[in-house]
Amino acid sequence: MTLLDLATERADEIALDDLTRTRTWGQLVDRAHQIGRILREDFGLAIGEHAAMLMGNRVEFVELTTAALLTGIWITPINWHLTAEEVAFILEDSAARVFFVDPHHEVVARDAVARTGADTPILVVGERFDALVDSAPADPFDLEQASGGTMFYTSGTTGRPKGVKRAAASTVGAQLHALPASGRFLGLDGGGPHLVTGPLYHAAPVGFATMDLHGGAPMVIMPSWDATRTLELISSRAIHNTHLVPTMFVRLLRLPDEVRAVADVSSLHTVLHGAAPIARSVKAEMIEWWGDSMVEYWGASEGGVVTLVGAQDWLAHPGTVGRAIPSHEVFAADPDGRALPAGETGALYCRNTVSPRVFEYHNDPGKTASAFLEPGVYTIGDIGRVDEDGYVFLSDRASHMIISGGVNIYPAEIEQVLIAHPAVHDVGVFGIPDEEWGEQVKAAIELAPGYEPSAALASEILTYARAHLAGYKVPRSIDFEAHLPRYPTGKLYTRVLKERYWPAR
Repeated sequence: MTLLDLATERADEIALDDLTRTRTWGQLVDRAHQIGRILREDFGLAIGEHAAMLMGNRVEFVELTTAALLTGIWITPINWHLTAEEVAFILEDSAARVFFVDPHHEVVARDAVARTGADTPILVVGERFDALVDSAPADPFDLEQASGGTMFYTSGTTGRPKGVKRAAASTVGAQLHALPASGRFLGLDGGGPHLVTGPLYHAAPVGFATMDLHGGAPMVIMPSWDATRTLELISSRAIHNTHLVPTMFVRLLRLPDEVRAVADVSSLHTVLHGAAPIARSVKAEMIEWWGDSMVEYWGASEGGVVTLVGAQDWLAHPGTVGRAIPSHEVFAADPDGRALPAGETGALYCRNTVSPRVFEYHNDPGKTASAFLEPGVYTIGDIGRVDEDGYVFLSDRASHMIISGGVNIYPAEIEQVLIAHPAVHDVGVFGIPDEEWGEQVKAAIELAPGYEPSAALASEILTYARAHLAGYKVPRSIDFEAHLPRYPTGKLYTRVLKERYWPAR
């Protein structure tokens, strides 16, 4: 059974609910076809061309990604924390020909389009958009044509975001069958409502929810996350599957005992979590509370899920992110790419045994090539080890990427902004421990001649950063250093700066 079958057999049942708006299965598929007709016929997008959206968690987001799949078009969800300057770069790099936004983000969207100098049409969801959709034909698309997809942007070591195109099935029909099959393998069996707790612009929440939706799971979408509300929804909607990040677990565990005690979590079947390091104590407490529903994964936007571990296996191997799924192998390698013996630490490589071209970076064949050791064998920049039983343990990230609250933050991008401030002579950005968020952003700054360290200057620099960066990228604090440690090659010796905050590592 595919989404198209669900639209026929369960036409009048609710498929999407963002707690303000709802869509039935029939409406979802009809509107996806209508939006597809608008893209293809009104705006002239051809198969393989691009659109973008800047949108909160609402039903139209899912309609748009569904329309892209059925239409053969790539759509890029843009992080709504980004500034207009950052949004403009993604619009230009993706060559988006149509830009969908919601009313809350319209001002930033129009500013971004103006910065590009292009005349990219902006469609604002709401009553006028609904009228446009209603006037379009709902004629289905050829299931034998090339499938569309969702292209998320992620940053590399250069700090510039790059679009990631995951390998997809060759046709729309094949992709419609592949999505629920992939979900079932992860425990997303379509057996009940799926709760979306994170922002849909992030690959994990929308990816897992989409697999489950295509398997028959109604999607309950939280506009924003709240711990108490999450428990209420799990209880009242009998939530079957969901995805969370460790920060959410910390906040759930901090709820008053009386709130936790009355929550009925017995409906939970699969609670996927990953995207950030999790404290062993937090994981153990969640397993005690939510039991075997807790399933951890390791992967990335580029290659998807690579390892999985259930609750009982994790308790037997605490700290692991699991073993490779059947279509993958994981091994640690030395700097020359040679596989290391079990238990030795090195760069972690993933071998996809099914597809030689797992992903590509949009408009960057050089970066794509550098990610692959050989066809089908790629790295996502993590350092770790694989024990004799195949369990993977992470120890560091080669790129020094910061993961705060499940969100990837890339130091190079922040450094490029801070170095432009006249008081900054040199700068290094790195993550330091944060009990709630996993990591927080710290900046170490060497001042230019004529400037003296002060709280006022630190505040000025941080204000400057806020004008050029999304809020979650702005450093939480600044250390002023007499000199930043650099190798003779110019590379910053970040470990020296981090050691005072990560003494055990």
